[in-house]
Amino acid sequence: MADDLNNLHQVRGHVKWFDPAKGFGFVVADEGGPDILLHVNVLRNFGQNSVVDSARIEVVTHRTERGVQAVEVVSIEPPVRDGTPMLTDIAELSPDTVSNAPLEPARVKWFDKSKGFGFANVFGKPEDVFLHIEVLRGSGLSDLQPGEALAIRVIDGRRGRMAAEVFAWETATIPDLG
Repeated sequence: MADDLNNLHQVRGHVKWFDPAKGFGFVVADEGGPDILLHVNVLRNFGQNSVVDSARIEVVTHRTERGVQAVEVVSIEPPVRDGTPMLTDIAELSPDTVSNAPLEPARVKWFDKSKGFGFANVFGKPEDVFLHIEVLRGSGLSDLQPGEALAIRVIDGRRGRMAAEVFAWETATIPDLG
């Protein structure tokens, strides 16, 4: 962390943009001021490799000669849905059905952001689980890397098993996985 502890400030705001391929993005503080640099390593320390644009975020910042940088992520909340329709498979379910589905440990098999989908494998189960970009965005994520550990809520959709919620492994609360 930063050497000058008097120069640290906790700030709430939203993600302006974040590009996992570039390894950084920017946060806009609620109280205004310059954009805050968010480096992928700071995000990884929180347990995520990506964050969706417009997500609410709380960070600890440090002012340097090059500008304001996030040095720690305190919390991330997915953006509020803007009324765009959810995937039909999920929209037809009651919110309780989704929230009562158990969180299952999984690994990303592959994910292609440009195609908007990919697949994961749930530990101990042979079938693939479909991952859709809209489900990621609704969970506060924007991209996934092969091998990335997740905690997912799986439903039976029209075309098979699919993730209804996706969490970075390190940030999920998972009681009794064993």
